[in-house]
Amino acid sequence: MLRTWVLVCAGALALAGLLLLMRGLTGPGSYALGFGVLTLLATAFERWRYRPNHSGASATWEPTSERFVDPQTGKTVQVFYNPRSGERRYVSDNEPPPSAGH
Repeated sequence: MLRTWVLVCAGALALAGLLLLMRGLTGPGSYALGFGVLTLLATAFERWRYRPNHSGASATWEPTSERFVDPQTGKTVQVFYNPRSGERRYVSDNEPPPSAGH
């Protein structure tokens, strides 16, 4: 929800920057267009850049006794723990548990 709102606002800012540039206001137009495009790109690539690294081929995931209902999705989530790295993963009931290569 927040991500969508940020994308809409950044798009509107970039559009406003274009309109200002077309009216001859190069200073404010350049700033608005640049900031809007930068925010659009940063938000669009944020999910790709900060996705979890699943490269630990020797990871052994142990289920914990922790289970809770995710307030955003309403699904029950099981917590898995990797004692080697200390990493924790939250897996929905309808997803397969983490394996060594995932």
